[in-house]
Amino acid sequence: MTIPSMPRGFHLITNEIQKKINPLPSTGMLNIFVKHTSCGLTINENCDPSVLIDFETSFNHLIKENEAYYTHTAEGSDDMPAHIKSTLTGASLTIPITNGKLNLGTWQGVYLCEFRTFGTPRTLILTIYS
Repeated sequence: MTIPSMPRGFHLITNEIQKKINPLPSTGMLNIFVKHTSCGLTINENCDPSVLIDFETSFNHLIKENEAYYTHTAEGSDDMPAHIKSTLTGASLTIPITNGKLNLGTWQGVYLCEFRTFGTPRTLILTIYS
């Protein structure tokens, strides 16, 4: 599946994923893999939007742009920090399927973590193991 271009930030994509994979088997596992090196995936709080602001602020505080020690700089000041942030979040998630539904916690959602200032469309591979 393709997620359209999004600005830097944490974007809830649980509903888009569920639309692509329904109907689900009664039991199994869903693996989600993002085919890019400057974004990531995470499962986290999906209720309070201030969490997204705090994620963005914290990641940018931990991994700053324009550090003098970066050598990979040809693609812009946000590129190397995006690769580092992507390594921290990871490129894949696995979610159990129980009774035909993603077995996420009450307050959990799946996020695309866009680490480039101007992201490009992102390709996700969704694989169900039943």
